[in-house]
Amino acid sequence: MFKLQRIDESFLKSSIFAPSMTEKILILDFGSQYTQLIARAVREANVYCEIVPYHKDIEYNIQLKGVILSGSPFSVNDEKAPIIDVKSITDKLPVLGICYGAQLTAKVFGGIVDKSNKREYGRASFITTEKNELLDGISPSTQVWMSHSDTIKKLPEGFDILGNTESIPVAAFSSGNTLKNKIYGLQFHPEVYHSTEGKKILNNFLTKICGCSCDWTPAHFITDTIASLKEQLGDSKVVMGLSGGVDSTVAATLIHKAIGKNLYGIFVDNGLLRKNEFEEVLKIYQQLGLNVSGVDASEYFYKNLSGKILPEDKRKAIGSSFIDIFDEEAHKLKDISYLGQGTIYPDVIESVSVHGPSVTIKSHHNVGGLPEKMKLKLVEPLRTLFKDEVRKIGTELGIPSDILDRHPFPGPGLGIRILGEVTKEKVALLQAADDVYVKLLKKTGLYKKVWQAGAILLPVKSVGVMGDERTYEYTVALRAVTSVDGMTADWAHLPYEFLADVSNEIINNVKGINRVVYDISSKPPATIEWE
Repeated sequence: MFKLQRIDESFLKSSIFAPSMTEKILILDFGSQYTQLIARAVREANVYCEIVPYHKDIEYNIQLKGVILSGSPFSVNDEKAPIIDVKSITDKLPVLGICYGAQLTAKVFGGIVDKSNKREYGRASFITTEKNELLDGISPSTQVWMSHSDTIKKLPEGFDILGNTESIPVAAFSSGNTLKNKIYGLQFHPEVYHSTEGKKILNNFLTKICGCSCDWTPAHFITDTIASLKEQLGDSKVVMGLSGGVDSTVAATLIHKAIGKNLYGIFVDNGLLRKNEFEEVLKIYQQLGLNVSGVDASEYFYKNLSGKILPEDKRKAIGSSFIDIFDEEAHKLKDISYLGQGTIYPDVIESVSVHGPSVTIKSHHNVGGLPEKMKLKLVEPLRTLFKDEVRKIGTELGIPSDILDRHPFPGPGLGIRILGEVTKEKVALLQAADDVYVKLLKKTGLYKKVWQAGAILLPVKSVGVMGDERTYEYTVALRAVTSVDGMTADWAHLPYEFLADVSNEIINNVKGINRVVYDISSKPPATIEWE
């Protein structure tokens, strides 16, 4: 893999990463698997938010409107449970505690939290017992999603119960009139899909309690970001490796709008792209007015992949080959000060440990090692955005749907969709089969209904019959999954008629493949890619 570079925490606070005049909600992360979903729900309400580890100091300013405390795998009664001074936060801002956050709040203010008689996990019916701003407009009985083994046995003095379920007496509460700023607690997870009115509850917290104006839009982000980029970069020159994907294209377009021809894009053909992708993407970059040079380095990659069988060996060969080519091309340029990258928010969140201050850039999304080697500063205009937000920004910028609506494609390309050794001949086979598959998905309207699809060339040959001839050729596996963010995925239930048509098209038109199979594995336990 690429060599990773450590970056200090002050780097994350650079003004280019957070809109300077935008209202903000802070989410303190205690390690919950749902924390990103809270952030996504807040962003969907057009309110800017950031996730930070619970132990980080809060920077209070006029833009910060409220704080949300996430769930956690810990019990508040664990010896090493993450604890914060909730009281000091409520002196300045409204607070919403979710699951662990609610239990922690109850305990800090003198309530009692203990093991529940019945662990509640999954759907439950929430009954509102007292109306207030948080539950305004919520049905008297509504479905919510529970995930906890502790429960609040007794609320702190002066706190009010807002609702319960059949199993627990305190499913929602407020601090009543006991504090300067109100604090609310929810034992359930309003951010998940199964809490049917959860988004409305979160919206009530944002608007009625925190007073957010909900005006953080793609156009707002673009204006702020371009202004910040102009201020940060000035007349500096930026080099950026482009992949043809959504993130790098949107990031490059924003930088280009700020500094024009001072952005130098490098698009490397590693010989592992999809059929005709190199030429098609370069054409789109030209239409967007980006200053991009294309480099055909396919033979160099094939040479370095020769004899490599294991997935990790292939990834290392592809990664190091890219660094060699990018470094060679970048050194042809003069007076470069910055390296542009398409880092997005999930990369940042996943690289920041809840249990410590270490920060690492994920290698498969970033050209790790290059900043250290080339002594360049980083500029990452998308590092505050989720993937769906990047697409919205791209739409606002006028980037073609051919780029924005593309399925995710692995950094190592077809190199990890060819099981076993990669050769030029195998790449040509897989490109042809994959092209048939993707074109039929688009023709039948199925492409937009699946999250990711692709063909995998197996190191398996089998006997077939074509006319009067016997064949002994390769097998291709087709993969299509439905997902929201790729963390989990289910296999797409494509129609049998469609699969039959794809199989016929591939076998009849791609000489060297005589058998097609369909992968019906979900993630977990399988992964989306085969290597």
